[in-house]
Amino acid sequence: MHYISDLQLQRLIEEDLPSGDLTTQTLGIGTAAARMEFFARGDMTVATIEEAARILEMLGVRARAACCSGAQVSAGTRLLSATGPAGAIFAGWKVAQNLVEWASGIASEARSIVDAAHAVDRSVVVACTRKAPPGTRILAQKAVVAGGASIHRIGLSDTVLLFPEHRQFGGNEALRDQLARLRMSCPERKLVVEVKNIGEALIAARNGADVLQLEKFSPSGVTDTIAMLRELGHAGPLIAVAGGINARNVADYIRAGARIVVTSSPYTARPADVQVVIDAVPER
Repeated sequence: MHYISDLQLQRLIEEDLPSGDLTTQTLGIGTAAARMEFFARGDMTVATIEEAARILEMLGVRARAACCSGAQVSAGTRLLSATGPAGAIFAGWKVAQNLVEWASGIASEARSIVDAAHAVDRSVVVACTRKAPPGTRILAQKAVVAGGASIHRIGLSDTVLLFPEHRQFGGNEALRDQLARLRMSCPERKLVVEVKNIGEALIAARNGADVLQLEKFSPSGVTDTIAMLRELGHAGPLIAVAGGINARNVADYIRAGARIVVTSSPYTARPADVQVVIDAVPER
């Protein structure tokens, strides 16, 4: 479960409402009773609908999410309903709608990659990177999990991932020495090594890497690497693939032998389309 603080949501409100709602204030309709509903315009995997309801509640609206993050819905499905003063409804409208559309686009793309991967092998893990736009990571992570994917790295502090750039510091024996140091200092962590060619993969495997992250390999390159590792008796490391993986090509990488798929594709997904209906509530 991802914890999204009130402070984080308050910042979204403040961004869109720095000095009040000029249109609603000028029209003098802020205290009128209003109703708002969100509907899916197309098939989608829903994300952050709970946060959308909380945003509206923070503004003084009574809001209820009609589904949960992770729900796969069809066109016409009601996602949220809310009632309250028109001023509060209008203040929260676009903040809540934009959040759900953006996050649900990420979740829907993550779901499409997971579904394509699991159509070949349900044991494969699809993991999303930390390449979400700055300031959006916790919300983006909730979205990819809603889409059925895992988090590759929450941040720099939780996993050991040795990049080729790290190996620039240490001379010819950098990989061997750095892996030995990491294993001694972080014995409870898996050692993940990113490699850019078969030669680097063989050296990393020989020196005890737990996971080989093959960066921008073709599917045939993945197959060749696995075959070479087996031939030389280094078939132990798990094979992860990264770089350009999406719903269209993920199946090829699974068939090639990848066990973990690392992708950033969901973060550039087109937002989902949410229809918003706002009505005045007649006085009794």
